[in-house]
Amino acid sequence: MKAFLLAAGKGERLRPLTETLPKCMVPIQGVPLLTIWLELCRRHEIYDVLVNTHSHTDLVKSYLGNRQTDLRVQITEEKTLLGSAGTLRTNRAWACSEREFCVFYGDVLTNTNITRILEFHRNHKQVATLGVYEVAYPSRCGIVTVDSSHIVRGFVEKPQIPSGNLAFSGILIATPAIFDVIPDQVPADIGFDLLPKLVGSMAAFRIADYLVDIGTPATYERAQLTWPGLEVAA
Repeated sequence: MKAFLLAAGKGERLRPLTETLPKCMVPIQGVPLLTIWLELCRRHEIYDVLVNTHSHTDLVKSYLGNRQTDLRVQITEEKTLLGSAGTLRTNRAWACSEREFCVFYGDVLTNTNITRILEFHRNHKQVATLGVYEVAYPSRCGIVTVDSSHIVRGFVEKPQIPSGNLAFSGILIATPAIFDVIPDQVPADIGFDLLPKLVGSMAAFRIADYLVDIGTPATYERAQLTWPGLEVAA
């Protein structure tokens, strides 16, 4: 199985840490976030990973080049940021022959059971499945409205007046049908430009496992104190 690991963000809110490191390589209890993601992929039999980069690409290449792994990791550098959906569109040939593929936001720290989300996705037979979780500040997130059959009936990115606190986690299982919905604009964003167009054809899987968006110094420090590691209960 294949996964896009979206890691091209500038990490401006994490400065000064990201002045010398890409956000995907900030250490969590001494381990780079990128390493945690690749190990999570390996544990769930995702052996082909495409990582997009923008800042500090040479550091990512050097790190991966010196790391022993059974994963096939491809790096694509974006001199001009394409946006999260733009990255998918530009690299559609890499994944368009797959039954389904994963999309992971590289600044999310989680030990969630990807295999369980994939099983849920296949059972619900939708174009895509969003991992969702409850958040304290919904106006900062992509907010999802879900019906009793677990189908997404609404999606608004960073709403001024949120309809609830169930948010997109940055974990997405998708089928190649999504490529035809991504607009040609640059940049194109998953939250603003793709997911609203898929309302009614996406399922929502509620994540109860550990998940923190490493976007600010506060959440980064919280992760250092609370991260339990990759072991996931059956």
